[in-house]
Amino acid sequence: MTDVKGTTQATVSSLSGAAGNPVFAAPAGTRTAADVVTPELVARLTRDVVGSGSTRNHAPFTGEQLAQLPESTPEDVTTAFARARQAQKLWAATPLRQRAAVLLRFHDLVLRRQSEVLDLIQLETGKARLHAHEELQAVSVSARHYGRKASAYLAPKGRVGVMPTLTKVTELRQPRGVVGQISPWNYPFELSVGDALPAFVAGNAVVMKPDTETALTALWAREVLIEAGLPAGVWQVVLGEGPVIGPAVVEHADYVSFTGSTPTGRQVAQGAAARLVGCSLELGGKNAMLVLRDADVDKAAAGAVRGAFSSAGQLCISIERLYVHESVADAFVERFAARTRAMQLGADLAYGADMGSLVSERQFDTVVRHVDEAVAKGATVVAGGRARPDIGPYFYEPTILDGVESPMAVCAEETFGPVVSIYRFTDEDEAISLANGTPYGLNASVWTKNGARGRAIASKLRAGTVNVNESYAAAYGSAQAPMGGMGDSGLGRRHGSEGVLKYTEAQTIAQQRLVPLAPSFGLSDEQYAQLMTRGLRAMKAMRLR
Repeated sequence: MTDVKGTTQATVSSLSGAAGNPVFAAPAGTRTAADVVTPELVARLTRDVVGSGSTRNHAPFTGEQLAQLPESTPEDVTTAFARARQAQKLWAATPLRQRAAVLLRFHDLVLRRQSEVLDLIQLETGKARLHAHEELQAVSVSARHYGRKASAYLAPKGRVGVMPTLTKVTELRQPRGVVGQISPWNYPFELSVGDALPAFVAGNAVVMKPDTETALTALWAREVLIEAGLPAGVWQVVLGEGPVIGPAVVEHADYVSFTGSTPTGRQVAQGAAARLVGCSLELGGKNAMLVLRDADVDKAAAGAVRGAFSSAGQLCISIERLYVHESVADAFVERFAARTRAMQLGADLAYGADMGSLVSERQFDTVVRHVDEAVAKGATVVAGGRARPDIGPYFYEPTILDGVESPMAVCAEETFGPVVSIYRFTDEDEAISLANGTPYGLNASVWTKNGARGRAIASKLRAGTVNVNESYAAAYGSAQAPMGGMGDSGLGRRHGSEGVLKYTEAQTIAQQRLVPLAPSFGLSDEQYAQLMTRGLRAMKAMRLR
């Protein structure tokens, strides 16, 4: 049985605007949701949200209301874009080094005030504190990276002209204008401000629609970034139901950044294409982990726990399929199951729990449906497989399934919860084929003692990121390298040069000097053509590019 860590509803029983009966007695000094999400905090964070309606979000640990929030309309989205466009002109005119300095100050403020945002992330998502800290790490890395590297990525670049020395060519990067960003609930800090930072440093404004259930985290990030020096008008926030105001964001944006489900991503792409604006989409995944015959099974088992159960599996790049060589399968499953059963579930606003809650009834129901259907059709529960209402309404034990086959929903559909299926293989080519046997292609993992062999197999996997001897963090945390999906997992990339250049328009300025690119100095058309032919041959011989 998976253990319970610390207090649960007692920790969050006294919610803002709600009362509850604690299940356990909270230790003296334990912070409650009411201590963190005060009316003063909510009023301060939401004062610039464009919207006169009212909505609310909830605490997954208890299912009770957390805060009353403004709700926006499509007309409010129009207003937000108008404000952002006005502010963007001055922001784009701000020297790049000053824009980059804002990101570096933000980096320091986030680390200094991390307890504030960790509390909010936990209360809004239900995840364990260590998993909340992963978001903070990712945001800090992104802020540091673009704060240091933006000048190199965005600086004017000289290019070889059609006539070397006579044609001076410069490539500029101009901001697109106002980026429309639609961010999800599962990583509300990293996938809101983390994706917005490169847009800001490139000189854009952003109109963001975060998920309402996790809006306070995004709004906290906005407040701190403004404290770091970002003009308030450059980052506008609208709140509301996705089907209502999401299309309005796409309708007004000069570029769209979206993270969410594949079906919704298709709609976003269609809306952007209709207006001839670009978009980047990080969508779903059914990510595979391969444990080869020479893998260290203890390390692989520990990596599988991280890969499958971080943030209760509510991570686009988490592992949902485990392919294990039959020669090590029994030893691996034994160790993996033991580690999984030993995991501690809890809801403290403190470190110590190994896993938290699912975020909502909808996610909880999907997990229950996938597990129950698989068991009914013959799959075996190796570990977990139970809801834990004694802890909270959406807690579900980390679950390992064996004997999963293709008719079962858990085999092909994205679960997005703490459920992973075991599959055995005998041939590596077979494992590669099975891992690639999905329309998704977001992340994968390979475990072996031979790094060169692991990298060779990784190159054959159809996934935007592949980790060798790690589950997801090695690739995702390497901010200079691109991260994104293939196939139904999306378009475009975050991180690295691609992560900031996508928020720009390339502009080429070419200055012709001394002679025109046309017959001159009395040359006939034929003589000019012959001269250019000799010149082209000479440039090839000189190995000019």
